[in-house]
Amino acid sequence: MPAAQAVETTHEAAHIAHEVAHSVLGFESLGVGNPMLTLSIVLIAGIVGGALAKKLGAPSITGQIIIGAILGPSVIGVLHPEALHGLRPLTLFSLGLIAVAVGNHLNFRALRKDMKRLGLLLLFEMTLTPALVFGAMQIYGVDDLSLGLMFATMAVATAPATVVAIVSETGAKGSFVRTLVAGVALNNMACILLFEIARSFAREQRSEGGELADMILGVGFQILGPVVVGLFVGLLLIGATRKVARSDHLVSASVVAILFATGLASFLDVSPLLSCLFLGITLANVTPDKDEIGHQVFDDFEHAIFAVFFTLAGMELNFAYLVPAGLLSLCFVGARILGKVGSAKFAMSLDGAPKTLQNYLGMALIPQAGVAVGLVFAVQEDPLLTDVAELFLAVGITAVTMNEIIGPITTRFALRKSGETEKNRGFVDLLQAEHIETGLGAISLAEAVGKLTDRLVEKHAPNFDPSSFRADALLSLEESAYAGDGLSIPHVIVDGEERLMAVMGTSEKGLTSDSGADAVHGVVLLAIPDRLRARSLEIVTAFSKAIAHDPILEQAIFQAESPERVLELLHSATEATVSELFEELASA
Repeated sequence: MPAAQAVETTHEAAHIAHEVAHSVLGFESLGVGNPMLTLSIVLIAGIVGGALAKKLGAPSITGQIIIGAILGPSVIGVLHPEALHGLRPLTLFSLGLIAVAVGNHLNFRALRKDMKRLGLLLLFEMTLTPALVFGAMQIYGVDDLSLGLMFATMAVATAPATVVAIVSETGAKGSFVRTLVAGVALNNMACILLFEIARSFAREQRSEGGELADMILGVGFQILGPVVVGLFVGLLLIGATRKVARSDHLVSASVVAILFATGLASFLDVSPLLSCLFLGITLANVTPDKDEIGHQVFDDFEHAIFAVFFTLAGMELNFAYLVPAGLLSLCFVGARILGKVGSAKFAMSLDGAPKTLQNYLGMALIPQAGVAVGLVFAVQEDPLLTDVAELFLAVGITAVTMNEIIGPITTRFALRKSGETEKNRGFVDLLQAEHIETGLGAISLAEAVGKLTDRLVEKHAPNFDPSSFRADALLSLEESAYAGDGLSIPHVIVDGEERLMAVMGTSEKGLTSDSGADAVHGVVLLAIPDRLRARSLEIVTAFSKAIAHDPILEQAIFQAESPERVLELLHSATEATVSELFEELASA
């Protein structure tokens, strides 16, 4: 095959260039037999590369991947490939940890209102993206149908590690992030399912006397296996830590669980990443309020783990494939980006989601590694697919390289445009989509306060007595908590709470009031902890300024059809001073 010959020739050229570089620079690759030296070099390189990238306005991940590629075997070769191979277990653990974090965002109860949105996104991701990539492969001249299908299905996956790292770096939080991370978890599951079907089809074409039943069993095992592993390990972890309170024991248990899930999946020859994803899903749904186990126990080490992971990922990139596979990889990457952007646009438009989701979600789904790299290696190890293995490796690794350089930039751009990053988040720490109820209808203001009290109790799980709080809220209403311009902000000072809690309701028709005042179209109900009693007027005034400072904005908020649209409007127009106050109060 011409592509395979080109790869071999390029490999030889890269080897010669590598030897010349070492002769000129006068050193041999470091780290063989010394994993601690290797790890320290990788960590230092990652920290430096990330810091340089941030100074240039790029995501730190991009800098870590690039500096890893430069120092890796493909260019300078500071570290010997054998030394990098010695850190493979650390890479697998990091990927497992990140997969648990992604799965932990799939709390089905919390996402029940987003199910239509996520379902539409998954539908388009499983159809439009593969169709465009398959078409691009056919136009380029890939006449092997099964090879085209494998390329097409591999395109569905989004890199969970990159998305989680960028979300962490930007401090993003809100409905955009919730949709993004849940979408990543779902499209990785769908990718593995579709790819195993495509690979089974390719094997069936090349095998003699292959049975359809064997193909179905193989696909089923690759999907159900990780489900069983993740569920089994997750329940073990929950049971083992049920009565454990010491943080060091919880950290140890979480480390063991991730290592066990990864190792057991590898032993069973199923996807370790998908197994850890289901481990995270199990933790999120069986013990949704227990944050002290799973990925969150590693928060203090998060940046170091990301630095090592992405620098190692850069060192494993092989530029020998750029020449033979460059044009075909460009076709793959271009078609995949169109598919991702188009899928998100169509899905979010049909759902009636906010413009930020319609316009920018697809850009946040571009990173690709993790699952995609695993699928490439699965083809390499399949004895029935040796005739396409070299080409699939060349195109797959080159495409991942391109997507991992482009993707972090587009993801961070999308998160900033979403209005949910740390610097411009405004309301989001105090008032999230689940805390907002739109379309209250033509009911009385007192009834609205009662409904919002129920929502506050359900979503915030406070320690105070709901009945007493409701009575105090109604009393606050009678004492004229009316902020004017159609907005009412009843508030109650509560004991035994540390957090400021808020819920909001809107009514386009208007809520009737016994006071005879103008109709109220928006209500913000606040539970203010006693420690902030002296600042209660400042807090109420800040909410009033954020919502009622612009009549046009205020009307748009009251007429918004979804909580996400309310937040989008608030993000876009909240004054900097008010936003800073909310962030201060949320972290106080």
